[in-house]
Amino acid sequence: MKPFAHVRWGIVGCGAVTEVKSGPAFAKVEHSSLVAVMRRDGEKARDYARRHGVPRWYDDAAALIADPGVDAVYVATPPASHREYALMAIAAGKPVYVEKPMALDHDECRDIVAAGEAANVPVFVAYYRRMLPRFRRIATLLAEGAIGTPRIVNVLLHHPLEDRYRDPANLPWTVRPELSGGGIFVDIGCHTLDILDFLLGPIADARGMAANQMGAYPAEDTVAMAFRFESGVLGTGLWNFGADRREDRVEIVGDRGRLVFATFGDGPIVLEAGERRESIRIANPEHIQQPLIDTIVAELTGRGTCPSTARTGARTSWVMDRVLKPS
Repeated sequence: MKPFAHVRWGIVGCGAVTEVKSGPAFAKVEHSSLVAVMRRDGEKARDYARRHGVPRWYDDAAALIADPGVDAVYVATPPASHREYALMAIAAGKPVYVEKPMALDHDECRDIVAAGEAANVPVFVAYYRRMLPRFRRIATLLAEGAIGTPRIVNVLLHHPLEDRYRDPANLPWTVRPELSGGGIFVDIGCHTLDILDFLLGPIADARGMAANQMGAYPAEDTVAMAFRFESGVLGTGLWNFGADRREDRVEIVGDRGRLVFATFGDGPIVLEAGERRESIRIANPEHIQQPLIDTIVAELTGRGTCPSTARTGARTSWVMDRVLKPS
């Protein structure tokens, strides 16, 4: 695909995630602008466009994608429609940035990958932690050998049951598998699996069990997993969304030390290696997706590359499927 001089973006699904995390970044990144938004509720689309200074709004995704003034499409709907809209944009020859998880399951991800590669249309996925400064620092520490050779990874993420999940008649889409592909593990656990892919390389095998222990919603609320990276590093993960408190801890253990950090928030990165003890604090940016969007625009304008592609995004969905949809 020929590089763009300037990328004009359209958003399909201008919901909550686009208000601060992503939407404003398209106008703040160099060589980029946000020119159109879409939401099925036209009044909400109009309101978003007014508040964010976006010239055009739509209540039909096909119309936005067909807009000749839109160069690239950000799909920010629930996962159930990611495949449909991504394929629609690819067919129109327009690069796509898809929210995470990339689709309902790995099979749908494969369809997107195949279509994008066949049409030579770039596809990116919103695993934005790959470009956050705190995780880039962790990657640098690993590359410098700060903990020696990584051997083991331990993941722990616990949340109490939130009030919004207590009304069976009004459940958020995130715990309705027909819309999300699973539960909160799929919605946010994917971030940890993806950043580990970035830090340690692809996961080659994963096995585990998923359970619905509370019965508060249809999706799984507890996942226990063991996994092996292509490098030989072994890992375990425990995700529970009916716990007594919040805990968020990832520990990478090497033969000369260890790194401990949280997937979410911007708490300290703790490095312990022999006599070396460091607590490293790096704040997240205001628009948390902006560093990744910057790399997407850089790739589309021929000035760089983005580390979160359709292939890397599909790998994360494959890992989750190994537990949620074992063959």
